Amino acid sequence: MKKQFLLAVFALFAFMSCNNESNAVNTMESMKTPQMENFDKAFKSLGNPENRPTEEEKKNPELSDRGKALLLPASKELILSTGVTEAELLRKTGGDMSATIIWASQIYTKKSEEIRKNIKSEK
Repeated sequence: MKKQFLLAVFALFAFMSCNNESNAVNTMESMKTPQMENFDKAFKSLGNPENRPTEEEKKNPELSDRGKALLLPASKELILSTGVTEAELLRKTGGDMSATIIWASQIYTKKSEEIRKNIKSEK
């Protein structure tokens, strides 16, 4: 009887722990801006069968122009959401797709880290 009680208590703690983790994940997801979500979706879309690199594209270590074209609209949207103007975006990147995507990735990473810090400070 004592073993069953201890097992039930252990199971309850395990369940509560898992439940808390999912709450933190949901909070992280819910705190993302729409632009961050679109950027995230654009990256995930690269894994879709129709967007996967061809054998020729796999030979080049850099993302293909087709892949960059998929990420570019969401990248621009994320950058512009920070208050950067279209002219400043063009000036800083020179219209280069790779530079735009890299800049957006840096913004996404920074904002994600800020969200994580906010979540930790709320606990």
